[in-house]
Amino acid sequence: MSSFNQKQILETIEMIKIHHLDIRTTTLSLSLRDCMSQDTKKTAVKIYDKIVKYAKNFVSLANEIENEYSIPIVNKRIALTPVSLVGESCDNCDYVYIAKMIDKAASEVGVDFVGGFSALVDKGFTNGDLRFFEQIPEALALTKKLCSSVNLGTSKSGVNMDGVLKTADVIKKTAILTKDSDSIGAAKFVCFCNAVTDNPFMAGAFCGVNEAECALNIGVSGPGVVSSAIYDLSPEADFGQVSNLIKKMAFKITVAGEFVGRKLAKKMNIPFGVIDLSLAPTPLKGDSVAEIFKAMGLEQAGAHGTTMALAMLNDAVKKGGIMASSYVGGLSGAFIPVSEDAGMIEAAEIGSLTIDKLEAMTSVCSVGLDMIAIPGDTPNSTIAGMIADEMAIGMINKKTTAVRIIPVIGKNVGDKAEFGGLLGYAPIMKVNPYSSLDFVKRGGRVPAPIHSMNN
Repeated sequence: MSSFNQKQILETIEMIKIHHLDIRTTTLSLSLRDCMSQDTKKTAVKIYDKIVKYAKNFVSLANEIENEYSIPIVNKRIALTPVSLVGESCDNCDYVYIAKMIDKAASEVGVDFVGGFSALVDKGFTNGDLRFFEQIPEALALTKKLCSSVNLGTSKSGVNMDGVLKTADVIKKTAILTKDSDSIGAAKFVCFCNAVTDNPFMAGAFCGVNEAECALNIGVSGPGVVSSAIYDLSPEADFGQVSNLIKKMAFKITVAGEFVGRKLAKKMNIPFGVIDLSLAPTPLKGDSVAEIFKAMGLEQAGAHGTTMALAMLNDAVKKGGIMASSYVGGLSGAFIPVSEDAGMIEAAEIGSLTIDKLEAMTSVCSVGLDMIAIPGDTPNSTIAGMIADEMAIGMINKKTTAVRIIPVIGKNVGDKAEFGGLLGYAPIMKVNPYSSLDFVKRGGRVPAPIHSMNN
């Protein structure tokens, strides 16, 4: 990679110090395909040993890189092969025991989160999958660093509606088990349509079965950099000029991120995987995707025109990022988590941003309904309906969509849920009061759309 010149160094320093540019995550992707056995405890020990072996110096080396180049690395994470696949070889697998051992290993090596307590059930369940689903809530309630995900559909296979119903039950049970902490367990769980295998962001990161033994995947974020640059544009600048500016900023952010990622991968003596250029916000003022919408000219996120603004932003980010690296992967684009974005929180509190508008925005964003707090007494069937709608958007549009929704037990519209740290806080948002029960309980598999027939 070519070295930075003086101007690029000064620009990067400004982006870091003033506009919150950071490496949002360095994620060690780790295959567990060699950890299978017939005994749960043996499998769990193999997983523990492998995590410790590969990640023992991960955090310290990342800190060295951070100090050497003065680029903040906010999170150090690990993504594992879907645990449902690994544990299925065990006799009567105790997935909660495996979860605890993974959590113990995460504490041992000092990472922030471990993803991969996952299942891929877009076409149906194996017996092992069913057992795994039953144990997700307890596993999330009894661990601190473990994150879980399930893939419920693809554009090629359709959507597993039995899985959608079971997932709604998982979300509600997890929320109940962690009700003393504003149901934070549900914030560590996400369901997907068209999940990607190299995503470095939680809660959905996992190491796909088609991935290498290990790799280092990088997630870079810089919504503050983008919004600041747009504010500096003339108010008369047209959308072509705005798009070109976003592409240039995305290019610069990607270059900085890949530079750090390759340096860290070399220190760890493992392959560099992908860079995921996702404008992932934080609760900090000025580090907001919603602020980009304001810079474009919208009074608030959620105003009419927001979906177009997000579509253009997402497209420009991808175009700029892919010009800077041959290995752009993961989700790459723009995230719209409510609780993690100061501007989104504000818009939700004043009623500019609703769940219906967020659903419309997910047709063009990187993921989907993300970090949304809803009343704790929301029926499971309503949650299932929300998931079904999001899976439909992903399936039809051949894109990744997801749902990370938190029914906060004991709270209702007008209250707030406090999650802390990067997860921030969220106003409890109103959901449609009308029932989805008779629809979602039909079950079965929604057939794949006609465009799935290309091969």
